[in-house]
This record gives sequence, C-alpha cells and structure tokens, in this order.
Amino acid sequence: MEKHYYHEYYELERKNWWFRARNQILMDRVAKLLKNKQNVKILNVGVATGSTSQLLTELGEVVSIEYDEECCNFAKQKTGLNIIQGSILDLPFDENSFDLVCAFDVIEHVEDDQKAVSELKRVCKSDGWVMVSVPAFSFLWSHHDVINHHFRRYTMPMLKAIFLKDKDGYIAYQSYFNAILFVPIAVFRLISGLIPQKWIRKGTGADNLIFPQESWVSKLLYQIFHLEQPWLINGLTFPFGISAMLCWQMQKV
Repeated sequence: MEKHYYHEYYELERKNWWFRARNQILMDRVAKLLKNKQNVKILNVGVATGSTSQLLTELGEVVSIEYDEECCNFAKQKTGLNIIQGSILDLPFDENSFDLVCAFDVIEHVEDDQKAVSELKRVCKSDGWVMVSVPAFSFLWSHHDVINHHFRRYTMPMLKAIFLKDKDGYIAYQSYFNAILFVPIAVFRLISGLIPQKWIRKGTGADNLIFPQESWVSKLLYQIFHLEQPWLINGLTFPFGISAMLCWQMQKV
C-alpha cells in the first residue's frame, strides 16, 4: 500500500461500493463456517484500517495483526481495536491457537505466498479453517495493482495449489466472486492502460476512487455486486470473477 493511502483507505473500507459488497459476501461465508460454534477465536491478518476486524467481532473473539506500523497505529487510534504490528511470514502466535484464520486480500502483497499460507495454517487449530480472498486473473493487472504493491493476481488452480501442497487439509469451499461485473471491469482495466492515468484516476490512483462514493454510478455498482450475495451463500459458485475466495480446513489429528 502506498504511503498515506490508508488515510483514504479508512473511508474506502467503510463506504466504497466494492468494499461494502465484498465484506458482506465474506462475512456471510465466515458465519456459515462458524455456525453453531461457541467461544470462537479468530485471527484476522493484514487488517489495514480494521473494517473487517470490526465486522468479525460479531462472530467471535478477534485478534488483529497488521504489517505496516504506521497504518497499524492509525487504525488503533481510529477504531480502538487492539491491533498487533507483525508479519504474516512470522506470526507471533503459538501453533493450534485459532478456530478461524482470515487473510482478506493479503497474500497477493507477499512475495513468498507459500510461506504466508504455511504460517496461516500453523496457527490454525486442528479442526479449524483458514479463509482467504485474493484478486483474480493476471490479465486484469493494472495501475491499481501497482499502487497497492501486489506481487500477483491468482487463478483458482494457483490458489488451491498453495494450500494443497503439504497435504495437511482440504478445500472446504472455493469460488470466484464479483462475477456479474467481470466483463465491464475487465474492459475498463484493459482500456485504462492505454489512457493517461491522470485523466481517469484521482488521489493515489486506486480504482476505488474513480467514482465518488455517493454517485449514482457507485450506488448502481454496489447493487449489481450485491446481487451475488444470496447466490453465493446458498451454494452457487462462479467459474470466473474479479476476486476469488477459498476456505481450507485443517486435517484433524
């Protein structure tokens, strides 16, 4: 994440159409995973400005960790959450500590994503889950990925291969999402590379800032993306999308 982008990010995580719809979809999946489970301990890794941690507190006891020290301090001050500064590559927790370990749009920021996933698994309980979301498809790479310091975008086979390498668990759920808007977003991403960025992007240049939060376009995009929420929670999966999510369950020992 670019320096000071998290000041914009705080508002984006709570008001932007993409974050609002994405977070609802992710929280629905978390709630389904944890259904009827009591006294749940959740680790949320790479929390940025803390929006997902605030949402997760409705489902269990949440421990949050963020790598960027300045962002970590900013989020603690703004939210009151107890956020630990640390790295996904060396999580400061014992093995077998959490019922659910989350990393929402995090591992694409790490060069050694295999090591990152191994750490997520290490701190997960023997009957627990690891849940991640990531940006999908490398041909969608754009200025947005650059300013967010992404190393890659994923296909589902790429993501599954990282989790299944050690044969220590299984994929409990997988799907692409933000599928309805896939074609228009893909067209925009491809065309935007041919247009001077200053003509179409504001602030740091993130895609989320192209349309004002309260514009009719943002409201329409939210309504379209939000249409996927009931389909996904009721078992439908998409074969493509702007993002992908995966839930892995630890092999019981």
